[in-house]
Amino acid sequence: MKQITVSLVLGSGGARGMAHAGVIKWLGEHNYKIESISGCSMGAMVGGFYAAGKLDVFIEWLRKVDGIDLIKLLDFQGSGGFVSGDKIVSKMKKLVGDSLIEDLDIKFTAVAADINAEKEVWINKGSLLNAIRASTSLPLFFAPYIQDGRSLVDGGVLNPVPIAPTFRDNTDLTIAVNLGGKPQSQTALSKTKKEEDGMYAVANKSFEAMQSTIARMKLSAYPPDIEIEIPRDLCGIFEFDKVDEVIDYGYNLCEKIFNPRNT
Repeated sequence: MKQITVSLVLGSGGARGMAHAGVIKWLGEHNYKIESISGCSMGAMVGGFYAAGKLDVFIEWLRKVDGIDLIKLLDFQGSGGFVSGDKIVSKMKKLVGDSLIEDLDIKFTAVAADINAEKEVWINKGSLLNAIRASTSLPLFFAPYIQDGRSLVDGGVLNPVPIAPTFRDNTDLTIAVNLGGKPQSQTALSKTKKEEDGMYAVANKSFEAMQSTIARMKLSAYPPDIEIEIPRDLCGIFEFDKVDEVIDYGYNLCEKIFNPRNT
C-alpha cells in the first residue's frame, strides 16, 4: 500500500507540545510518511528532534528528569530574559547532538519572530539546535536569540501554527496540530482565585489568549487538510512531568479523528 505523504505543522504551547510526539507516533504506525515539518517553539523542538531521528532520546530524558534537574539548566544571566538558554542548548547538544537542517532526511523549518522588524523568520538551514533555540525563546523567560544582528524570539508571538512554510510542499496532506484549542473545562484553567490572579498566571494566560486568537485567524485564512486541536488547559506550559499523559492524549486524539468508528 502506498504511503500517504504528510506536511506536518506543529504549533507552540510549551509542555503541551509533547502531544506532537503522540501525533507523530500515530502517523508512523498508520501508513503516513512525514516528508515536511514546520514548527515553532515546542513544535520546532519536537519536530526538529524527530527529523534528526532523536525524538525518542529526548522523550526518554524528559521521563527521567525532575524539577531540580530542570532548575540546574536555568542560567539566570540572560539579557532581555531571565534565562540565557546556553546551558539548555549545551545539554541538548550532549543529549541528541547537532545537525545541519539541510542534511536532514525530512524538510524542516523552524519559525521564530524578529521583534524589531515585527516579522516571521523561517530558519531552514544551518544548525538545528540554534534554530530550535531561536524558535523557543519565550519572551521574558528566555533571552532573545541573536542571529545575523536580529533579535529572535518564540515564533508563537506572530504565528503559533506556522502553516505557510508548507505551501509549496508536494505532499498528499497538510496536517496542523494546534496547541491552543478550546479548554476542556473552565474550572481546569484556574483552581483557586489566588492562582488565577497571580502574576505568572496572568502573564501566561494573556500570552496564550493572544496565541489562540492568532492561531484561529491564521488557520481560518489558510486551513490545513486536517487540524488536530489540543485543549490549551491540557497541562501547564512547564508541566513536563506529564510527558506520557500528554503524548498519549495526542495519540488517542488521532485515533478519534482518523478512525472515528473504532472509538
